[in-house]
Amino acid sequence: MIDLYIFNLPTNNNNNNNMNNIESYPPVLRHLDHHQLPPPPNPDPDKDPTQQDSDPIPIIDFSCLNHDKSKLDEACKDWGFFRLVNHGIPMTLLKKLQEVAKELFSLSFEAKEGACSGSPVSYFWGTPALTPSGTTTRGPQNMNWVEGFDVPLSQLPHFNPHQLPTLESIRLPIKDYKTHLSRIATTLFEAMAKNLDLSLKPSEPYLAENTGMVRVYRYPNCSDANVGWGMEAHTDSSVLSILNQDDEVSGLRVLKDDQWLTVKPIPNTLIVNLGDMQAISDDRYKSVTHRVSINKHKERISICYFVFPGEDVAIESYKYKPFTYNEFRAQVQQDIKALGYKVGLSRFQHHEEC
Repeated sequence: MIDLYIFNLPTNNNNNNNMNNIESYPPVLRHLDHHQLPPPPNPDPDKDPTQQDSDPIPIIDFSCLNHDKSKLDEACKDWGFFRLVNHGIPMTLLKKLQEVAKELFSLSFEAKEGACSGSPVSYFWGTPALTPSGTTTRGPQNMNWVEGFDVPLSQLPHFNPHQLPTLESIRLPIKDYKTHLSRIATTLFEAMAKNLDLSLKPSEPYLAENTGMVRVYRYPNCSDANVGWGMEAHTDSSVLSILNQDDEVSGLRVLKDDQWLTVKPIPNTLIVNLGDMQAISDDRYKSVTHRVSINKHKERISICYFVFPGEDVAIESYKYKPFTYNEFRAQVQQDIKALGYKVGLSRFQHHEEC
């Protein structure tokens, strides 16, 4: 998760179902080349161009977690990142989420911003985000090329389908998805805490279900050489993040041993990465740095779940000064406003006196 500037905007019911229709982009960006170009010829007809020769990402079998936690421990220590299989989420639900997300993003920019007016859901285009009028003081090369909706899961019961029919199509599958996400995140965190032998206070929500949020992303394709990244290199501010990524289009890259590795899109798998709140492990587990590139030929949809500690839960460790997630979030927002980027955990490190 990169920390975004979010905006809510007035209603407009303009609609369009063509994913690549120019109207789905903000007015200020409609002059750029968004058309899907034909992909380059595949030199090997028997080889899928979206696949790498190998996939070094660690694989964790969720169904075997209770019997063998050592693989999870190794992945968290060495990578802070892994692929989850046998997670128990129906493939039909994962595909449904991707389908309704594509339908939602195919709407005009004006319809999408209008749908979130008075809604618990926030809509954004770019980071830094465009202004409410759909303009930006920076060129596209200085803005992350990403569009999305933030859905706070605790607010799902407050959706009014009659007032927000546009968002109702995605609310229903996310409601089902929420149950699975909570189960997976809780089980993984409990296994991690046991591996680390953490002395956690039973009354403190170190992973609070009511903080769960789903962010639905669209990374538009663009062949314009001046456009930069879909998302710049960053760490997530969460305890952990669970990603349902596009089955066909790659773009996610993870930093490992000073090298950027592309994460292959493999159907019916989830990607889990650890966030900054793993500071509680004294950096035995990693908060992984990752970024997203733009595909020139195809746009990419990804759906990510983020979960955090309770806002006032103290994160205590030897390497970091005690802080709450509230304090961490406020510092991140302050740094973004003052510096234009997130500084993160280094703000809370103990500094030895000379």
